[in-house]
Amino acid sequence: MLLLLFVGFRSNHKLKKILKKNSISKFYTCSLDKMLDTLALDYHLNIVFERDSLQKMDVVEHFFNDRLQDALGKVCSEFGLHYWIEANGIIYILQNTDDLARLKKTNKSDNIASGGIKPVLLPDPVEPPSHFMFSISGRVVDQGTGEPLPSASISIRNTHLTTITRNDGNFILFNIPSDTCVVEITNSGYQPEKIRLDAKKIKEPLVIELFTALNTLNEVTITGKKSGVMNTDTKKVGVLELNPASLDKLPNIGEKDILRAFQLMPGVAATNESSSGAYVRGGTPDQNLVVFDGFTIYQVDHLYGFFSAFNSNAVKDVQLYKGGFSSQFGGRLSSVTEINGKDGNKNDASYGVDLSLLSVNAFAEIPVNNESTLVLAFRRSYQGPLYNKIFDQFNTSTVQGGGPGRGGPGGPEQTTPASHFYDADLHYNYRIDQNNVLTWSLYNGEDETNNSRALQIPSFLTSSVNSINITDYTKYGNLGSSVKWFKKWSKNVYSNTFITYSSFFNDRNRSTAGTIDDSNGDPVSFESGIVEKNSLNDVGVKSEWNWEMNNKMKFAYGGFLTRQGTNYNYVQNDTSTLVNERESAFSGGGYAELLIDPNDKLHLQPGVRETWFGPTSKLYTEPRFSASYLLTDHFTLKAATGQFYQFMNQVTQEDILNGNRNFWLLSNNTNIPVGMARHYMGGVSYETDKFLIDVEGYYKTLSGLTEYTLRQTNAFPGSIATLTQDFYNGTGYAKGIEVLLQKKLGNYTGWISYTLGQAEDKFAVFGNNYFPADQDVRHEFKTINMYHYYRWNFSAVWLFSTGHPYTAPLTTYTISTLDGNATTAYTVSGKNELRLPDYHRLDLSATYDLLKISGNKIGSIGISLFNVYNHTNVWYKEYQIQNNAAIATNVDYLGFTPNITLSLRWK
Repeated sequence: MLLLLFVGFRSNHKLKKILKKNSISKFYTCSLDKMLDTLALDYHLNIVFERDSLQKMDVVEHFFNDRLQDALGKVCSEFGLHYWIEANGIIYILQNTDDLARLKKTNKSDNIASGGIKPVLLPDPVEPPSHFMFSISGRVVDQGTGEPLPSASISIRNTHLTTITRNDGNFILFNIPSDTCVVEITNSGYQPEKIRLDAKKIKEPLVIELFTALNTLNEVTITGKKSGVMNTDTKKVGVLELNPASLDKLPNIGEKDILRAFQLMPGVAATNESSSGAYVRGGTPDQNLVVFDGFTIYQVDHLYGFFSAFNSNAVKDVQLYKGGFSSQFGGRLSSVTEINGKDGNKNDASYGVDLSLLSVNAFAEIPVNNESTLVLAFRRSYQGPLYNKIFDQFNTSTVQGGGPGRGGPGGPEQTTPASHFYDADLHYNYRIDQNNVLTWSLYNGEDETNNSRALQIPSFLTSSVNSINITDYTKYGNLGSSVKWFKKWSKNVYSNTFITYSSFFNDRNRSTAGTIDDSNGDPVSFESGIVEKNSLNDVGVKSEWNWEMNNKMKFAYGGFLTRQGTNYNYVQNDTSTLVNERESAFSGGGYAELLIDPNDKLHLQPGVRETWFGPTSKLYTEPRFSASYLLTDHFTLKAATGQFYQFMNQVTQEDILNGNRNFWLLSNNTNIPVGMARHYMGGVSYETDKFLIDVEGYYKTLSGLTEYTLRQTNAFPGSIATLTQDFYNGTGYAKGIEVLLQKKLGNYTGWISYTLGQAEDKFAVFGNNYFPADQDVRHEFKTINMYHYYRWNFSAVWLFSTGHPYTAPLTTYTISTLDGNATTAYTVSGKNELRLPDYHRLDLSATYDLLKISGNKIGSIGISLFNVYNHTNVWYKEYQIQNNAAIATNVDYLGFTPNITLSLRWK
């Protein structure tokens, strides 16, 4: 029995030509099913519909020289219907877009008006096979845009031969049995394709165009494919894949966000509202390497962390490696986030805009000519009710008195700061020929935040303290760019060579001024403060090579050379330069790894990375290894280990009074050592078509950690405080276990995750015992629920975690010096001995897809409700020491916050 082959390109293009070029001049007074039967016979079409429903709809229309496509759209619009054209040339008439799958299953002869464009049977081989055990290569692209499709599945029917396309859409398969085999191509969101090989096709690379599928089905994960919002690869340890196009199914405070979505998975902390950076398995954001089109992004936050630095409209795909990552990546201790920008629409210009109560986001994909495309994207925040609410929230605090004999709560502080952010992306892609592609990528983003405010004075101090004003101004930004040359040297050898540039700056002004009454009751002014400036730059070249030796072995190797520089300047009271650190460094090296699949069950990936670092004049060796073994069709065992070094560190600045801060510095031979980590990870997964259960455990050791401390030794009103600074070095470890239960298919999908983790550090200056690290969270529970109903997508996310640790001043006291002055000092708790309250919140969202009559999505409108039950979650505590009293301020995260987002797309 012959199997159906959907010959998409020819049938679909022939049908679209008929619909656009043929006109209709006719008067219809009949039921809709009769009209469709007539159209099918007159124009040789195959139209599938549910006759029982459509025969109840009466058509009274007079068409006069109207295009057939317009006539079909008009009658569908009148009765609230959609039409959808499949790649095989069949037109489906849908009452609801979810009816497509059902109509396909019930596609019987009495539903089809016979015509000239019919599904084509998979042809028999034209002649006996003449070529055996050869290789095929090719490229899979989107038929509508021409953009390459990563992670598409390529397989040979009735064999175990399978592979997936790379980020550039290319693939290669070895040992094809004969030139009469059938190649099957599938990819999430696209209609499947099947191709019968022959002696002619195997001589040239295949270019396979996939047609989009109706995109309202809410699938989440299928092994080996990107199918929904978030996907895991059960054959790899700690790898998450993200589909940016599906992010509108999740609640977002502003707009869909690629980095915040990762926080909903196990092992990535979700309770750091003030950062969209990845706190992965007890690590910090600076220990996560973020690579965008080959260059490094050092700051990934906008607007207190409510936006990531990356515009999802400019991103093609994202992968997060939670540990044990490939030797291709280096320079970080914890994890890697790899982001690839869109190549752009090479067929038609397309435009879009996302509007919310926080920001506007516009983008364009423009075909410059037959060989090149341009992608532009721009975002900017604007002042508005929701925007002001966010800043008011972060500047609304509960003030409490402290210190000996002092106490009593105060009221909230209020201020409306003027703040904004913007970012811009440019991606130019030029295909010289099928073997050479040049790509230029540019990113620029900047934030400006003015968090200045007047501190409310508690009632017990109003008799002596008149006013305290706090200036807190911050401006920071990223600039990055790369030029990439992709070269295909042969059918199985290709390379990507990059020239990269990255820079980051962070300027902050923090000062306090006010007046107090002296012993005579006369007002005395006081002022103190700091100005911090931190900047870095990173210029490099790297070349990454891949040699696909056969279906069972691939060899990846490459080299790199970078020049990095950092500058940190800390000025006290506009005159005293306390810190002026300037460092620069050259580093270089190479990597190599094998990807071995000796059989269908076992996967091995050994590798090594070597880095020479100039300031220490040492060579650092980083061995890596990962493996997976398929026990049965459903159970998979996996493990990974490796050694990792970090040469540029975001040093933690301990500030008990104002909250810890961070700044970037290069490692050196003195007070900032090279960081080192060892990873040990293992897990087991059970997967079926509908469910995934994944359990992973990890243990990491860390050394070369650096903390920077400011000590205030003189802080009484009317005097200038004296600060001293020290760099402290220590070690640490992180361990934990993650459990994921995921439902992948159906109208209701989602997952439940639980992470039991521990992250502790040890610094000699704080004693001989380990203490909880700033990012330590012992228990974290997440439940993500998504429900699809026709054109609606609903979601509910509930998060819970135990509180973060912190250090606090406990008591204050006064010491009289020999010169008669009085010095105020304070005692503090043990290092991170206290815990903030437990964190939890509920987020809800609903999104409605906006569709053309043809079934294509042109946008959506959504509403999100953040922290629905308005739970108060504490961000950090801040303290002011005045008159032997510690005035404590709880700086809280957002309460209940609604938002509306409108997304529109045009071609």
